[in-house]
Parts: sequence; structure tokens; C-alpha cells
Amino acid sequence: MTDAQETAADTSLRTTGGAPPDDVAPAPTPLLEPREGIPPVVASDDALAGVIAAFAAGSGPVAVDAERASGYRYGQRAYLVQLRREGAGSALVDPVGCPDLSGLGEALRGTEWILHAATQDLPCLREIGMTPTGLFDTELAGRLAGFPRVGLGAMVESVLGYSLEKGHSAVDWSTRPLPDPWLRYAALDVELLIDLRNALEDELDQQGKLEWAQEEFAAIASAPPAPPRQDPWRRTSGMHKVRRRRQMAVVRELWTMRDQIAQRRDISPGKVLGDAAIVEAALALPPNAHALTALPGFGHRMGRRQLEQWQAAVDRAKELPDSELPQPGQPLAGPPPPRAWADKDPAAAARLSAARAAVSELAERLHMPQENLITPDTVRRVCWEPPKNLTPDTVENALLGYGARHWQIGQVAPILLRALASEA
Repeated sequence: MTDAQETAADTSLRTTGGAPPDDVAPAPTPLLEPREGIPPVVASDDALAGVIAAFAAGSGPVAVDAERASGYRYGQRAYLVQLRREGAGSALVDPVGCPDLSGLGEALRGTEWILHAATQDLPCLREIGMTPTGLFDTELAGRLAGFPRVGLGAMVESVLGYSLEKGHSAVDWSTRPLPDPWLRYAALDVELLIDLRNALEDELDQQGKLEWAQEEFAAIASAPPAPPRQDPWRRTSGMHKVRRRRQMAVVRELWTMRDQIAQRRDISPGKVLGDAAIVEAALALPPNAHALTALPGFGHRMGRRQLEQWQAAVDRAKELPDSELPQPGQPLAGPPPPRAWADKDPAAAARLSAARAAVSELAERLHMPQENLITPDTVRRVCWEPPKNLTPDTVENALLGYGARHWQIGQVAPILLRALASEA
């Protein structure tokens, strides 16, 4: 830990001193406890009004986290929102009891939000009316600063010297009432986010990367919601085994029916029917429900009515005219897979090899993951179709057109220009 990180952390939370002598075992990392205990869960409009007033009157940035019920419920909605701000303390808000948090979001307008892995939580927060105007992402900050482990627990331990309780990250957060151990875990997720943010800001500043991080944070905060995926059924696990169009139609029918059932029952699609079962049915093309029963995933525990509805989906796919069968793959919006470059365009393959090596070397020197320095997709696109006239300006403009940030362009454009020119 650097001196800056040490001083940035709240010293009132620390219990460890200097390094122990060589012959003395280091003290165990202290387990973090909520400073004010577990706050009550806010689940009524009156209680929410009190939280809004308290956080509007608070000072400094606000730590924000959200818990979902992935693997249990349909979709990615938030089932608990945790907040902490100087002068307001911590709050746990139940979006089931308070489904509209736009008033809270408005009270925090203009305030910097601190999130860990912001892109994971922003979609579910946006659904309930909470969208930041500015943010600080502690996970991304850790990546840019070169930390080898960037999970929240690992970051809090390595930077602030505290251990976060583990064990409740994958529980069913739609459970009501929420058990106290879960609430304690949730409260701790925002307990030290402000301290962590301050320490990481100092570290990034020392490394000369603070402006890079700020540009990344601004891009996340201003990014529009992701558009719906086209043909999401194609992402079924094991889809690479399905090669015939008729079989693809079976996957599409079963996936669509499963999704409708899961949405209606508000449960995870995987609990309705597993991806492996969908693929097995597509490969086998069973003639009837009895044959379907013999396939993995359609065992004896499945009722006759369920089997018949799945078989009906298979039959619909088998009866489709050839003109309505799905095509083998989605049309590519960019270059082909790199494994095909050597045959399709050997010069492009050579450019990509040189560019990848240069990016890898630079990322190592900057102590950050390659994908944070520049996305692999951007490198592929520039190498597949480089500017006709290779100059610093044309390469920079190409990177800008693919969404690279200005700091990324400043770092990567010179080395990409050399890589492209060397293989011209």
C-alpha cells in the first residue's frame, strides 16, 4: 500500500500498525463491522421520504450498490439498494416496497456516485429511477491502477486493510423478509466505498492515470442503455453443437417458450428448462413426447403436460417451411473471426499480429489489462480495414470512430501506426 493510500483511508477504522518483525506472524485482517449497526430496511413512502431528505442534506459523494436475484428471478431487477453518504449514514432501500426511487435519484443529482463495477448495477438502478450524472467506479479504477485482484473484497483488503464478510453474494435477494446476516453483508458493501474511492484517486493521481480514469467514468455515466440483443436464443450454451437449420429452429422455439414461461412465473429461465436440455432436443429432433422423456433434462420429474408443451414447440419447428428456418449465423457487423484471417487476408493477419504484440507490451508497461487500454474489437477493426493513408491523424480518427477514448488514442495510436506501417 502506498503512503497516499494509507493516509486516504479513514484512520479511525484501522487497527493495524507497521509491519511485524520477521519472527512474528502477521495479525489476521480484521473483519469489518457496520459502524452504526444494520440500518432498518426502508419499504414505505414515509420512510423513503426521510432517506431522501437525509441524503439530500448530506455532503460529498454517495456510495451506491444494488443486489439482484440472478439465477432465481426473471430479469435483472434490483431487490435491495444500499447507500452511504457523509452526514446521512447508511440506508437500505427495498425497491419492492418502494418501486419508484426517482425522488432519491433527483435528490442526488449532481452528486458523484461511487459504485463497484458500475456497468453491472446501472441498468437495474435506471429501471427504478436512479441514474447518476457523474460516477467513480472503484473496480475500473483498480484495473487502471494495475491491481491484480479487483473484486470489492480483495480491493478493500489490499487497500484499506479490512476483510469483508463473504457468503451472501449469490443468495436469492427477492426473499422477504431479508435475514439479518444478509442485510449486514449488504450494508458492508457500501461501508468503505468512500474510503476506497479516495485511496484509489490518490493512487491513480500518483501514477498519472487520474485523467484517464475520469474520462472512463464520464463515458460510463453518459452511455445510453444497451439495445436489446438480436436473436438472444443464439446465445444458448452449447449452441456450437447445433449446425443444421432445422435444429436451430428447435432451439429458437424452445428458448422462446421457456422465456415466456419464465417471465410469466418470474423465475430464472434456467429453472424452467436448462440450456443443455434445449440443445439435446434440437440435436435429437424427438418424434413424440415419449422420445423426449428419454433425453437429458426431460426426466421423470417433469409432468406429462410439461412434456407435451415442449414437444409441441419441437413439432412447430419441424413443420416450418425452409424459407422460415433461421440462417446458420448472424451477419457479421465487423471483420471475420481472427482465425480466418490468414486465409482471407494474410496481410491483415500480419497487421493484427504486430498490433496485438505492441498493445500487449504497452499494457504491461502501463500495468493494466489490455482490454482496458484498448478493446480487442477496436484493434481488429483497425487492422482489418486500416486507413488508406497511414498518418497519425488518420489512425487517431479511425480509433475515435470506433469509440476509443482520447486517453486511449493518445497511448495507442502511435504504436498502432508503427504496427500498421511495418506490415504495409
